[in-house]
Amino acid sequence: MAARFPHGPARARVPVPPRPRAARSRARALAVVCVLLAVQLGSLLAPAWACGCGVVPEGGRVVTVAREESAVRWDGREEQIVMSLTVAGDASRAAWVVPVPHRATVGPADPALFTRLAAATAPVRRTRHHFWPRDDDWPLVTGGARSVPGPPPFPGVGVVGRQRLGVLDVARLTATDPAALERWLARNGFALPPRLAAALEPYVARRWEYVAVRVAPGAGAAPLRGTLDPLRLVFRSARPVYPMRLSRLAREPQSLALYVLAAHRMEPVSAIGGERPRTTFAGRVTDRSGPLAELARGTPYLTAVHQEFPSPASIDDDHVLRGAAADTPVRQVVYEDRLRTLAGLPAWLLALGGALLLALAAAAGPALRRARDPAARTSVSIAS
Repeated sequence: MAARFPHGPARARVPVPPRPRAARSRARALAVVCVLLAVQLGSLLAPAWACGCGVVPEGGRVVTVAREESAVRWDGREEQIVMSLTVAGDASRAAWVVPVPHRATVGPADPALFTRLAAATAPVRRTRHHFWPRDDDWPLVTGGARSVPGPPPFPGVGVVGRQRLGVLDVARLTATDPAALERWLARNGFALPPRLAAALEPYVARRWEYVAVRVAPGAGAAPLRGTLDPLRLVFRSARPVYPMRLSRLAREPQSLALYVLAAHRMEPVSAIGGERPRTTFAGRVTDRSGPLAELARGTPYLTAVHQEFPSPASIDDDHVLRGAAADTPVRQVVYEDRLRTLAGLPAWLLALGGALLLALAAAAGPALRRARDPAARTSVSIAS
């Protein structure tokens, strides 16, 4: 696009810079704890175990969780959770804790699982045409595992096991006192929020166990960036529940994305203090091989649920999931709207132009007929 100056001996073309478009980036501000919670549900939950995931690095440094994904599978007796974090910042160490209802085993997982989940639940893209111009249409253009020695005994806390998985130091814990659990985590290098003890009380009362994870000392001084090695947690599960209480510690709005694998379509029982949960995908897994096909064996129905928490402090319970009334398939459709054209020209412009020509022809018709009719001209002269 150029500006023209019609007067003067020279015509200059001054380029007009395009209007900048502000990119929206949803940053999850992590105050202090990456609260990825464990689920028990006849299903598989994914992207975001606890919608709030906070990390407190050493020395007041910053770690931001750009993406948080969890996949949960439940077959009626045993539950699997696969967790993956994509982080950025200037810290080289971080920690988070995952409450689980029963004793868990922990191991590495295949990172390709989340690629397949994203592909399986991706919206269908379609094109639809509109007749009248909209914004950005002419003329309305606006621009546009080695074992690690356990620590000494700690009153109120039991260490079930400790292991090294890649750069991650993983501790499996029991606790009868939330304050003692908070002290153990702090003294053993798991930097977590000062309000953690109160948030852990419901889990301690129900005798849940905990998986604490941190980037191990000596794993390298480079800042944490990119996707961390995913972890797989496996434990017994008698009923489908998705722990969410620790997410109330987050200070910024949170998003929860769940991939649920079960025998049938699943849904949350309530909103637990957030906006109404939305089902963005429901259908059977079609993968015949690979990590998703393996995880879906025996639990072939995949449900994806998304939920927003504008005020995390309002989270008042864990998510309980139940079977939906029917296995009705759901798939989002993303439309690309285009102006309808004919021969490269807007159809509305051609239609208006044609209508204008017809109107002109209709108005000029009587005059043309009188001009061509001699009798009409004679009668006009006599009348004069």
